[in-house]
Amino acid sequence: MTQSTETTGAVDELETPYELTALDRCDACGAQAYIRVVVASGELLFCAHHGRKHQEKLSQIAHSWHDESSRLLSDSRD
Repeated sequence: MTQSTETTGAVDELETPYELTALDRCDACGAQAYIRVVVASGELLFCAHHGRKHQEKLSQIAHSWHDESSRLLSDSRD
């Protein structure tokens, strides 16, 4: 399985590999999380929808942005 980490603006890549699991849930709606954002106060987990919705504002304050939403496409092709 390929892990992708997206880097945008002031967002740095994670130093250690991190893989989200089915137990990781979106902080906004409870769906499976595919995006992990680390900010000064801690971490936020988002589904692909809410990750994209909040990406512009969060990328300004995020220390890292880890995006595994590409798994949605690869999972559906299996």
